[in-house]
Amino acid sequence: MLDVVNLRHTYGQGPSAHHALGGIDLKVAEGELVSVVGPSGCGKSTLLRSIAGLIRPSQGHIRIRDNHVADAPGDLAVVFQDYSRSLFPWMTVGENVALPLRRRGMDRRARRRAAAEALEAVGLAAAAGKHPWELSGGMQQRVAIARALAYRPALLLMDEPFGSVDAQTREDLEDLVLQVRELHRMTILLITHDIDESVYVGDRVVVLTGSPARVAGELTVGLPFPRDQIATRQLPAFVRLRAEVGRLVRAKDQPSPFPV
Repeated sequence: MLDVVNLRHTYGQGPSAHHALGGIDLKVAEGELVSVVGPSGCGKSTLLRSIAGLIRPSQGHIRIRDNHVADAPGDLAVVFQDYSRSLFPWMTVGENVALPLRRRGMDRRARRRAAAEALEAVGLAAAAGKHPWELSGGMQQRVAIARALAYRPALLLMDEPFGSVDAQTREDLEDLVLQVRELHRMTILLITHDIDESVYVGDRVVVLTGSPARVAGELTVGLPFPRDQIATRQLPAFVRLRAEVGRLVRAKDQPSPFPV
């Protein structure tokens, strides 16, 4: 599904240049949910924006289903952290969800039907006629997820999508992503700074070093499904995995002591 080869990116030039990505190789298989975690400011969002075609990397190649990414791919959706800036306040919830479907060439009736189905999938069927500012932060982020879901992308990118909500809402949204992924077999790349979250939702965790970001290690999660916020986090395997990810995050550029 996704193949990233030797991705490098530098902001600015000369002595003041900031080297964000230092040569990242990353593969994501069809239907896989991969978590990317690393120290704050290490370049996680730069990686995501490069894959999304929102910035052009300084070096390297990105392919989605063997198609080279030069601009924003048509078969991709992004859920950003700041839900308040990603929804149009003058549009209703239903209109926000249906808006990208124009790019699919769908008529108005089909757009409304797809938006209604997506809102039902995230538990907001009754909110279609409301405006985003009438909803809580967690509900607004559900709307953003519904918009991505309605578009039915080949690849869903999520840039720390739960960082601006409270702890309980965060857990609810993590479970929602797992449900959406199971229902639609969607390929998801999730950027997060939360170690527990990276293990809980992921099939695989990719850990980045500090800036300029490189891959410090990859861990296959292998926890059973369905996952539960209490039972799964109590499993010895979960505790071991979160400890390994934590050590990798804090190891900076040191080689991983764990088998990859």
